[in-house]
Amino acid sequence: MTPFHQVLANTLVANVTNFTVWFALTFWIFIETQSVFATGMVAGIYLIFTAAFGIWFGSLVDHNSKKLAMMGSSLVSAVFYVASLAMVLLEPGEAFADPYGWYLWTFVLLIMLGVIAGNIRSIALPTLVTILIPEDRRDKANGLVGMVSGIGFLTTSVISGFLVAWGGMLATLVLALVATFVVLVHLHFLHLDEGRVEPVEGEPVEPKRVDIKGTIAVIAAVPGLFALIFFATFNNFLGGIFMALLDAYGLSLVSVQVWGLMFGALSCAFIVSGILISRVGLGTNPLRTLLLVNLITWTACCFFTIQPSIWLLAGGCLVWMFLGPFAEAAEHTTLQKVVPLERQGRVFGFAQSIEQAASPLTAFLIGPLTQFVVIPFMTDGAGAGAIGSWFGTGADRGIALVFTVAGVVGVLVTIVAMNSPQYRQLSRAYASSPGDDDADGGGAVPNPV
Repeated sequence: MTPFHQVLANTLVANVTNFTVWFALTFWIFIETQSVFATGMVAGIYLIFTAAFGIWFGSLVDHNSKKLAMMGSSLVSAVFYVASLAMVLLEPGEAFADPYGWYLWTFVLLIMLGVIAGNIRSIALPTLVTILIPEDRRDKANGLVGMVSGIGFLTTSVISGFLVAWGGMLATLVLALVATFVVLVHLHFLHLDEGRVEPVEGEPVEPKRVDIKGTIAVIAAVPGLFALIFFATFNNFLGGIFMALLDAYGLSLVSVQVWGLMFGALSCAFIVSGILISRVGLGTNPLRTLLLVNLITWTACCFFTIQPSIWLLAGGCLVWMFLGPFAEAAEHTTLQKVVPLERQGRVFGFAQSIEQAASPLTAFLIGPLTQFVVIPFMTDGAGAGAIGSWFGTGADRGIALVFTVAGVVGVLVTIVAMNSPQYRQLSRAYASSPGDDDADGGGAVPNPV
């Protein structure tokens, strides 16, 4: 197994561990408090921490070896999990049952800091792709990265549910510490040739700082790169609708058991997609692939709720999950080529702060909007009178209308992006950027994918 594949396996275990803790916390806190407010606050804390720490995490990745950054990520997670475990063992009375108590929210903050520390890995991994993988094979490597994310997505909720049912947060944290220790030991003994060059005595060395101004300058120096990041952010903003409403819509059509099994089966599309990308790549212009993928997914979004059918819903979710890794791999492949390696961590961190904050933000906003505006509109309001005869009426059709409108908006924005000068500029910048096999991308190994 090549070093790259070992890093992927190591990251898979770390990601599943951290996100299992997050999902388990969400399940457990509702069981303990019976408070929707509390579970919503957990998502809000993740949103705030992701946005706040992304650029700083990127600077840590840029200024240290990637292996050291990933080990530090796991070590910090372990420290916070140990502190959280101590709070479980020392819980005074029924402190965790109070949804407004300081003891519960101190516990939540400690756990979420441990989970967020894992985001360092999601920044370091694409920079390692740049270092370890020849430029003409990075799109395929990024497909494997997407597959790792898909496997984590598929397994996390299932593992979390069983853990919470079996042993609550005590069992979850003990298992998380064991898995984190295994990841640390494996990474410690793994040799990664990162091609790092020690500074020459007497030459100026870039200070180890976050340098937001410099990061923005690097992004601005590549024509169209800001547009790419904001396009991905807009997609995630619309994608937050899925986070907020998909479960509610699915459960309006089938039982919770059927919905859970169907969603788990459809999640396998992430894995199939990652394997396919690792075999065939993304084409000569990954940016074009990204936009075509978005055009297809948003078109599917226009129609998969057009009628109350579980088969239409399943088909739409399948398209969404299958094509999602193509979009992520295309964005990473583009950034890896047009951004200098020494700045990639901060650029990926900047993109993470902006892009990943968008979906939870929409999820916060769209729930009340749907509940108090769209559902009445489609129940006994003007919408029910105008299109209810063929679209349907009621709460579930109100949710369906939100998906359809989001799909139309997504299609229109994608068409505008495909015809924009920024798209042409970035495509030219990608085509004209020299592969760093000829520059300073030392440490590349032949045909690792």
